[in-house]
Amino acid sequence: MLRVALCQLTSSADPAENLGTLRTRVAEAAAQGARVVVFPEAMMARFGTSLAPLAEPLDGPWASGVAAIAVEHDVLVVAGMFTPAREQGPGGDRVRNTILATGFGQHLGYDKIHLYDAFGFRESDTVEGGSEPLTVEADGTLLGVTACYDVRFPELFQELADRGAAAVLVPASWGAGPGKRQQWELLIRARALDSGSWVLGCGQADPAETAADVHPKAPTGIGYSTVAEPFGEVHAQLGPAPELLLLTDIDPELAANSRAATAVLPNRRLGRTPG
Repeated sequence: MLRVALCQLTSSADPAENLGTLRTRVAEAAAQGARVVVFPEAMMARFGTSLAPLAEPLDGPWASGVAAIAVEHDVLVVAGMFTPAREQGPGGDRVRNTILATGFGQHLGYDKIHLYDAFGFRESDTVEGGSEPLTVEADGTLLGVTACYDVRFPELFQELADRGAAAVLVPASWGAGPGKRQQWELLIRARALDSGSWVLGCGQADPAETAADVHPKAPTGIGYSTVAEPFGEVHAQLGPAPELLLLTDIDPELAANSRAATAVLPNRRLGRTPG
């Protein structure tokens, strides 16, 4: 079993403040036996903030601070941040939406592949997309790392399963709107079932729960962090409020059992190179 903590909260526009919050929540989770502590997308600074001036490389102060916290508590920490884009546009304001995974001798970043150009929002205007999936290891269990809108794309989750991931982490800042909560839960469950993986979605809380002053058009979260087991059933779920901690013990064996039972990975015929 691997104990994973999902930390549902509302991040602020201040990276230093958010790093302090992360430090507190990691200590709480580690004290309860968590070996992996997951924070939402945009943990470094919430959406609706000017991100380019805040972006830092993986060896910058913010990510290095997270790494030190992970080492102090002997855990793997996964949290959303923003890194400089490799290629800038005319305005010089592009970043990469990066999920940092640090701890257990690893310090890696996953650059969000699928950008949120949907529901009237255009993430690609200011964010440069990534191209490479990422896995990290915790206590012998391989974990896939994704971000928010990625959950709409089953091929990524199946690729991570092909690489041996028993669980996939989905830090998110899910956009609000009619039916969006239902879509979030449905997609978490579907990706679990069609990849035979545990899927753990850790969302920004609903800012309306605390009357937080956020950009009205930015995807700043709805809460409802959700864990689905590999047969697609909801294993655990939070409500919309912030400052909540969801502890889950995941069993990698269940992923193997699901894949053997459904055979969806070996039986694929479209979009897969025979071999």
